[in-house]
Amino acid sequence: MNKVVVGAQWGDEGKAKITDLLAQDADLIIRYQGGCNAGHTVVAHNKTFKFHLIPSGILYGNKTCFIGAGTVILPEAFDKEVKELIEQGIDISGLKVSPLASITMPYHTEVDGYSEDNAKKGKIGTTKKGIGPTYTDKVARFGLKIEDLYSPEALNEKLDVILPLKNKTLEKVYGLQPYSKECVLALCEKYAEIFKPYVCFDWQEMLNNSKKKQILFEGAQGVMLDVDYGTYPFVTSSNPIGGGACTGSGYGPKMIDEVIGVAKAYVTRVGEGPFVTELTDETGDKIREIGHEFGVTTGRPRRCGWFDAVTMKYSVLVGGLTSVALTKIDVFDTFDEIKVCTAYKDTRTGEIYTSYPTNVYIHKYLEPVYETHKGWGENVSNIREYSQLPDNCKKYLARLEELLEVPISIISVGPDREQTIFKK
Repeated sequence: MNKVVVGAQWGDEGKAKITDLLAQDADLIIRYQGGCNAGHTVVAHNKTFKFHLIPSGILYGNKTCFIGAGTVILPEAFDKEVKELIEQGIDISGLKVSPLASITMPYHTEVDGYSEDNAKKGKIGTTKKGIGPTYTDKVARFGLKIEDLYSPEALNEKLDVILPLKNKTLEKVYGLQPYSKECVLALCEKYAEIFKPYVCFDWQEMLNNSKKKQILFEGAQGVMLDVDYGTYPFVTSSNPIGGGACTGSGYGPKMIDEVIGVAKAYVTRVGEGPFVTELTDETGDKIREIGHEFGVTTGRPRRCGWFDAVTMKYSVLVGGLTSVALTKIDVFDTFDEIKVCTAYKDTRTGEIYTSYPTNVYIHKYLEPVYETHKGWGENVSNIREYSQLPDNCKKYLARLEELLEVPISIISVGPDREQTIFKK
């Protein structure tokens, strides 16, 4: 069974742990979109590993981990992550990078930082890692791909087209310094050395030979940050949804059997954008403190709120989810009451939305319609069987399944690999 792991909310749902668990049975793990703006944390063998670009399955050592064509790669970040894993004694011999992946250049990070820092209105809340500008250049058809680093003729021809346009934009629009061709060529020579041990020019043969093996597709960010289906424009610049696994990996839709959406038992968001169930009171602070809700990439405190079944039903639809992996249920161990948002109410008209309204500019007028569930008042972190969960916890999970109309197949009761319940 080939599986896709996607974030079902606004990212940071615990995808890395679920990917790490499912990678045990996979032969090939493919990261299919995003860049180093993602932050995935895995706790294994009493150690904490933080990933940004490299597939979480690398911890097993005997897996092929492929960074696909749909990703954008900041070479310096990739190099740093690789070196850290080697220092931690991790076998990365199975790591491969698509030659079709796009390169994040220094001018991309400069533009990203300038745009975010100088936006008087409409801040997106990016990580300033250059992800958006890299995807912009990719779609505009004057970006650089990793394979260009190993073809001097192609690289020279591309730079002759790219640099005059790029330098004009850098100077006239952003007031930034231009780049000489010599400077960029020197950078590319350095990047070629970084990627040389990992770039997989025979990726077509590798994918063909893996068709009858177990494949796991790993997404970054979440459905609600998808550039087409998320809370646009407060989104990432790629397609985290299940369908993005096809375009970003090189495999077609027939290769996918399951799409597992990872969601927290509550909701968090980093950066700007609408968030109807956001809690800015003591309850939100309590969730943040117990759940350690701070960004892996930025360290920013995450915005926290109650579980939102309206956005999750939407994620099930557009994300192609066949089941849900629910994480951090243990955060609610000390809560007397737990709320679930089942609808939105327009404070101007009284209209009730049970389907997700995609026009995010009306969200400031929306308030959540909640139902309240009793807490369970006991520690679930050591439970490994669904039947042993407290009754109120099982009632909460059953209600979520009813609302979402898909099963909850995995329940995480803590950060470690072993703190997991597989619901049969």
